[in-house]
Amino acid sequence: MAAVLAPETERRPGGTLRASSVSRSFEGVQALRGVTLELHRGEVVGLIGPNGAGKSTLVNVLSGFDRPSAGAVELEGRDVTRWPAHRRGRRGLARTFQHSHAFRALSVRENVEVAALGAGASPRSASARAEELLELLGLAGYADSPAAALAHGDERRLGVARALASRPRFVLMDEPAAGIPEAEVPAFADVVRSVRDEHGAGVLLVDHNMALIMGICDRIHVLDQGTTLAEGPPAEIRANIDVAAAYLGESAVHEDDL
Repeated sequence: MAAVLAPETERRPGGTLRASSVSRSFEGVQALRGVTLELHRGEVVGLIGPNGAGKSTLVNVLSGFDRPSAGAVELEGRDVTRWPAHRRGRRGLARTFQHSHAFRALSVRENVEVAALGAGASPRSASARAEELLELLGLAGYADSPAAALAHGDERRLGVARALASRPRFVLMDEPAAGIPEAEVPAFADVVRSVRDEHGAGVLLVDHNMALIMGICDRIHVLDQGTTLAEGPPAEIRANIDVAAAYLGESAVHEDDL
């Protein structure tokens, strides 16, 4: 994969996506309890925790696919708590999903073009953007194949390409490396770095691959049972005995990885 992504012009410096004291309950079950998280442009923040910790719920609240029971979400200084997902998308917030949201009857190229067109790109610009992103994510060889024909790992890459098609200021990636062969994870890590370094976007990365998380994140936010257990740089999180204890019995994470 080439790790080159054309920088966006005329960006405002210092943007932040922030969840403030966010709680979310479902029929009496408290999925999130007063969580505060900040994501700045130009950084990668890992969001980790055992299964059921509330990671996907927080991503849904941040992206507008769900609303908090309490607390607020701010996007570059604006309260967007009640904004739907598509409105947040127009303000520069994009996300990927654990399950494919691709248009399965369209080609891989067309899926990325549609995402770019939906963000206001011209047809020519959308086509160029699609070519760039398919090359970046190692999907150029599948450009004319229907999205339905992709293997699971390639579907995840297509989801990332669709999210990046709008040139977002913030990208929320929900387990993007799931299904990607282990040998290809370093190349995928380069893609995430390029989103931060070349594109200047903030990336919130949810994944169970601790080597990926520890290797590319500037900060890591740990959830456990809907609350913030720890937050800090990778070395600090790796040494945190409370984080190690929270992962005991978690099959997707090995103690040695922490």
